[in-house]
Amino acid sequence: MTELLEAFWAYETALMANDLPALDALFTDSPSTLRGDAAGVLVGHDAISGFRRGRGGAPKREILHVEVVEITDDTALVIAITQPLTGGRGQQTQLWRRGATGWTVDAAHVSLPAPAIDTRVWRTIGSPLVAPVVDGPLTGQTVAVKDLYAVAGHRVGGGVPDFLVESPVATSTAAGVQLLLDAGASVQGIAQTDEFAYSIAGKNPHYGTPPNPAVVGGIPGGSSSGPASAVALGQATIGLSTDTGGSIRVPASYCGLWGLRTTHAAVPVDGLLPLSPSFDTVGWVTRDAATLAAVASVSLGEQRPVDASFVVDPALLAHVEPDVRSAFEPYLAYEHVELGDFDHYFETFRTVQAAEAWRSHGAWIEAHPGALGADIAARFAWASTITLVQEEKARDDVAAAREHLERVIGDRVLLLPSASSAAPSATADAAAIERTRAGTLRLTCIAGLTGRPGLSVPVMSVPQPGALLPAPVGLCLVGPRNTDLALIELAVSTFAT
Repeated sequence: MTELLEAFWAYETALMANDLPALDALFTDSPSTLRGDAAGVLVGHDAISGFRRGRGGAPKREILHVEVVEITDDTALVIAITQPLTGGRGQQTQLWRRGATGWTVDAAHVSLPAPAIDTRVWRTIGSPLVAPVVDGPLTGQTVAVKDLYAVAGHRVGGGVPDFLVESPVATSTAAGVQLLLDAGASVQGIAQTDEFAYSIAGKNPHYGTPPNPAVVGGIPGGSSSGPASAVALGQATIGLSTDTGGSIRVPASYCGLWGLRTTHAAVPVDGLLPLSPSFDTVGWVTRDAATLAAVASVSLGEQRPVDASFVVDPALLAHVEPDVRSAFEPYLAYEHVELGDFDHYFETFRTVQAAEAWRSHGAWIEAHPGALGADIAARFAWASTITLVQEEKARDDVAAAREHLERVIGDRVLLLPSASSAAPSATADAAAIERTRAGTLRLTCIAGLTGRPGLSVPVMSVPQPGALLPAPVGLCLVGPRNTDLALIELAVSTFAT
């Protein structure tokens, strides 16, 4: 086994040096090669190589002990006990095989000590952070509160460290949080968000990208990235979130969750850090429909029923990836409608959103140059150029779009994909993320322009290259105003059985 141990230590040296060519050579060049960790399993040499190139190096560690179990003359199991420099103990298990080029890894599994708090997901956390007021219908439920909501005794950070430092400690709790506490839920903690919630990607340059357990190496979607990740990971049962341009529906779609953007103004926004008040809405992500219905029941006012009458606009599929189009094809059997010019709707929406976003945060941003990451800074810079004339014209266009869409859709339920793609890779470049964002916003802006509720239901999936399981994609139901609860019931009875 001397040659095997030499290969093992060569691998360890290459790993600590992030020597990518050497690492590639020491893994079997096969489409069936496996690598697994807590985030999931990668399949194939190319997928594993791509993962290594994107992660920027492995955590530094020491090898405390190596155990070799010989299976045959040409195969062996190597188990190494590791000690990360950050503390704790880990383990690495590898199946090695001797071939024409020497010993290489056929399969590997890596385990690391779990952090007490994953700061990519949580800004602050407790056990619980805030106890429930009384027992009620949500007793036993735990809430990840997006870092836009005031929680008494804590600051609102909005995903921006400099803003957090200057924020006053809240003396009262936001209405959306209080409704859940009054129903018996506890606040597990305050979860991360994209900077000022002006993104649907889920990448924060200050705190990192929360993990998406449904897609290996995928982004979780934003701006409700922290709540969605916390719920998907099982660290909370409810993600109290917001949706302006898709910030609930997109992470729900990417992470395989149920997500509800409520009817605009149906849940009070008192104590909520605004982005674009014309479109900002309260909502939630959960792992199942029953929990979502329970949360909606204690938070929403008067509701009305909805008919099981569905419509689709095939033109929407021009803005989605081919695999999402294929997944959505069965729903094209429903009645077709023509909603109008989606490019115009998108430009109308983003102009009003930008003008309001700058009004909400522009003064602070100008006073704090360099406080934002490049992508969001550029978005706000563009927002600062919107003139009053442009804004007024866009508001007229919003009103016209709302009138037209209400007339075309009526009391029926519009079906469409929740996002234009499955979760992109966390290593995707800015241009690719922006293309995905533009396609998705052409879908999500319909609910925003009309003020209607939008429900993302995890019933579609697409192939996930280099992984064992497919990637989730949400089916979105956009219903008439104040049919939020009925939409959940309709989705369960029609699509989730």
